[in-house]
Amino acid sequence: MADTAIFDVDGTLVDTNYQHALAWFRAFRRFGITLPLWRLHRGIGMGGDVFVPTVGGQDVEEAHGDDLRTAWTEEFDRLIGEVQPLEGAHELLRAVKDRGFRLVLASSGSGKHVDVFLDLVDGKGLADAWTTSEDAETSKPAPDLVAVALEKVGGTSGVMVGDSVYDVESAGKLDVPTLALRTGGFGVEELRAAGAVGVFDSLVDLREHLDETPLARPGS
Repeated sequence: MADTAIFDVDGTLVDTNYQHALAWFRAFRRFGITLPLWRLHRGIGMGGDVFVPTVGGQDVEEAHGDDLRTAWTEEFDRLIGEVQPLEGAHELLRAVKDRGFRLVLASSGSGKHVDVFLDLVDGKGLADAWTTSEDAETSKPAPDLVAVALEKVGGTSGVMVGDSVYDVESAGKLDVPTLALRTGGFGVEELRAAGAVGVFDSLVDLREHLDETPLARPGS
């Protein structure tokens, strides 16, 4: 039986993925590099340390990696005021917490961004812990952040809730099952192929079917 619910934040609780993609597009353009937005979107969910070499190539990482990540932060800061919580985010967190699970909000974002997002979903009053980029040496799809999330609350068995194949892959490396949301723009079959044990159209959809998942109320 799981004792800990680990929620990805970006794209799962708050609607950020397209702002992330646009910020990366503008960051790359500063260095004369134009990448199609669809390609950038497909990498959203990775941390910036993995994202740049994956979408831009190792040569770009070596030449501009840290500067690109700094540029991305500057561009995303201009867009963060547009970010909104996804419908039903707080209500789902409350429902999971009421079922007795330890609750961790897991993000590889900077502390200042995570603060904004947690406030948008009124998450700080519900969560037992949360993470930022300072908590993991390597970001998704590495499993570091999931391991840290469990460690922060003394959890022995977790369930991940995320929106990307990278969430599913990172949790799977620790044998943590993932409930996947389509809010990140990934398809049902992609998420299932990555190992998701359930795929839901929205947070509201997941909440309505919560007792059919590993986050069911005890005895359900």
